[in-house]
Amino acid sequence: MANIKYSPQARRDLEKIGDYIAADLKSPIAALNTVNRIQDAVDRLADFPDSGALLSAHYRIASDYRFVVSGNYLAFYHVDGDSVFVDRILYGRQDYMKTLFGDHLANDNDPGQ
Repeated sequence: MANIKYSPQARRDLEKIGDYIAADLKSPIAALNTVNRIQDAVDRLADFPDSGALLSAHYRIASDYRFVVSGNYLAFYHVDGDSVFVDRILYGRQDYMKTLFGDHLANDNDPGQ
């Protein structure tokens, strides 16, 4: 069984997701449920750390990032030994490639190319 470790940024991502849903969408119950579902999806990685999709299978990029989908959110992680490191949790409709890798990737990594 792998150990799950959240980066400080991933923890902030979860907090921002919960805060946005609770405050902006005025749905604290949905906020709690959404964050719990994301954490449940990540927790399953303890038993199946390689079960997430490889980011490099979807984009032409050399990366060991994997991701799992939970509703509208993507949890990006990498595996190192017996640990799963959750690096970011991002909204699936945002430009998550730019968030993860910066502007230098630009259009070179469009899906399907």
